[in-house]
Amino acid sequence: MTERLNIWEKAMSWRKRQMVEAQFDPDCKYERDMRNRTLEEVAQEFDKMKNGGDTTAGFARFVRNMKT
Repeated sequence: MTERLNIWEKAMSWRKRQMVEAQFDPDCKYERDMRNRTLEEVAQEFDKMKNGGDTTAGFARFVRNMKT
């Protein structure tokens, strides 16, 4: 019984480590896509601010350049 528990514990440790590594993986496609969509939403909000002129357009361009 303790052998099974140890195998189960090892499997859980492996899965937890795998999940943590995926969270910090800069090449993770899901996180990169989510980040890019969020940055695009922010840039679109800057585009809606017509009274800011070149300043808000510059911020929108700056935010879009942050996308990977």
